[in-house]
Amino acid sequence: MPFQRFVETGRVAKCSHGPLKGKLVTIVDCIDPNRVLIDGPCTGVTRQAYRLNNLHLTKFVLRFPFTAPTRVIRKAWLDADINAKWAETAWAKKAKAQEKRSNLNDYDRFKLRVAKRSRNRMLTVQFRKLKRYASIDGTLYGKKSVRKPKLWKDQLAKRKTKKPSGKTAAAAE
Repeated sequence: MPFQRFVETGRVAKCSHGPLKGKLVTIVDCIDPNRVLIDGPCTGVTRQAYRLNNLHLTKFVLRFPFTAPTRVIRKAWLDADINAKWAETAWAKKAKAQEKRSNLNDYDRFKLRVAKRSRNRMLTVQFRKLKRYASIDGTLYGKKSVRKPKLWKDQLAKRKTKKPSGKTAAAAE
């Protein structure tokens, strides 16, 4: 499949190196095949030259005149509502979760480990229960079994509370 994201004026990108790492910027102009002029008016990035190797292109493109001033880029950024659109992407959510996890302290990591362990135990119990029923029923191996699954305590209690049928009731009297 051909490329969908090109280095062009107005392309929104994410910086991946240096003090600007993680910030969104827009490409204002191409300086040479290795560098571009970037500006991030709503993310606190001043206009500067930046290496293309350190940019990750996003799917968002702003429309503004060639080498527009920062105020024009800011207006286009706010009109397109780039910050809200970016926050909805899976890329941004994953980056936010990764940052949150990297800021955990020892106790938070311990609590996370205990919570995952208890969740996995509950899932394992339910999975084994379903697997056992499927094995008894025969659906696990693609054929139906004649055996009936064992009843649980609540199902046994329901059976015991049922009134006897007509024949057994007459025989009991």
